[in-house]
Amino acid sequence: MTSDNTNRVARRGPSWAPPAAAQSPAPSVAGDAAPGVAPRAEQRVPLRVADGARRQEPPPPPPGAEAEPPPLPEEGVASWGPSPATVPEAAPPPPPAAAPPELAVGPRHSGEIDRDMLLRPARRRPQSGWRRVVYGLTGGLVNPGESAEDIRRRQLVERVNQPIRGVYRIAMVSLKGGVGKTTATVGVGSTFASLRGDHVVAVDANPDRGTLGGRIPTQTTATVRDLLNDAENIHRYSDVRAFTSQGPSRLEVLASERDPHKAEAFSRDDYRTALGVLESFFSLIVTDCGTGLVHGAMQGVLDTADALVLVSSPALDAAMAADATLNWLTAQGYGELVARTVVVISSASRGPQTVNIGQLVEHFAAKTRAVHTIPFDQHLAEGSEVDLDRLSAATREAFVELAALLADDFPAAAGRHHDPHLLRG
Repeated sequence: MTSDNTNRVARRGPSWAPPAAAQSPAPSVAGDAAPGVAPRAEQRVPLRVADGARRQEPPPPPPGAEAEPPPLPEEGVASWGPSPATVPEAAPPPPPAAAPPELAVGPRHSGEIDRDMLLRPARRRPQSGWRRVVYGLTGGLVNPGESAEDIRRRQLVERVNQPIRGVYRIAMVSLKGGVGKTTATVGVGSTFASLRGDHVVAVDANPDRGTLGGRIPTQTTATVRDLLNDAENIHRYSDVRAFTSQGPSRLEVLASERDPHKAEAFSRDDYRTALGVLESFFSLIVTDCGTGLVHGAMQGVLDTADALVLVSSPALDAAMAADATLNWLTAQGYGELVARTVVVISSASRGPQTVNIGQLVEHFAAKTRAVHTIPFDQHLAEGSEVDLDRLSAATREAFVELAALLADDFPAAAGRHHDPHLLRG
């Protein structure tokens, strides 16, 4: 019986034996260990969990065992849970968003919209030559830009358009008649008037029935004497406009008295009075003087002039007269005016000149500010009304260059303008 029971028990062994995982359980409470086996120390593996993960709670202690308060876990670390190798560490938080970059302020930027920085410079429209032809044939789609000659002329025009502070007075003089002085007066005055936006007037101060009034279309028969008689009633530009004639270039001309006896009475004080009226409405005044240096009106012109244009022809007698004029002006105390003088050599006839022009230019350049030549022009030789559009290209270019030479003195002349009440006695 006993052996049968034993065999029965042996046969039942596998059927009731505990599972393999339960054969060697890891006791978690002291005193639970089998007799004769030292209790294994309790192990608590810290668990690092990601933010927002659910915290695992430790299992409750068995009945009768004193509950041990769990240690306070560190922030983000659990006291119970699997090995740290089984839980991935949380990804580091993303870096804070970078602040938007501030507006870079360079040496040429003031923090405001700069036209030069935003706009691409466009090529200027060509004005002459094959470049202009290409530009026109393509309707502006192909723009080869300006030629060197176009750039040079544009720079000349920019010089002519230099600002004038106050009034600038130019005196055109010559001791010898027939050298083109009046023609040069109209030419340079018309050039200034056509290229500038302000008012330009030419005054005929020749006491011997000057011809300046006949070089532009006549719009009024009034003369400088009429202006003097009505000077107290001139308050607006429209008032003074009633005494001047205006040409196609916008140059206005105040003609001289046609009666030689009345013209002779045009004195130094008369010229100053007329100048005082004109200065209120014109920023550029060109005076066509007579051939007499000792005349009263001539003295008034020299006392108030900011620049002098001495006109001569490429002839021996005219050159000698021009040289004598410079010497006389220096002797009379007008040395500063001589230093600002521009000598103009105007060709009154066609063909080669017998005088050495280069030697003549070198001679006058040593005494004055500049020397300029104007070629012969058939339209000017007619002695009639001057129309810039009828001039040859070379002659018109010469007048633009002359105007630019005179305009180069504008900025420096700002401090040389004379007060009408402080003129020479």
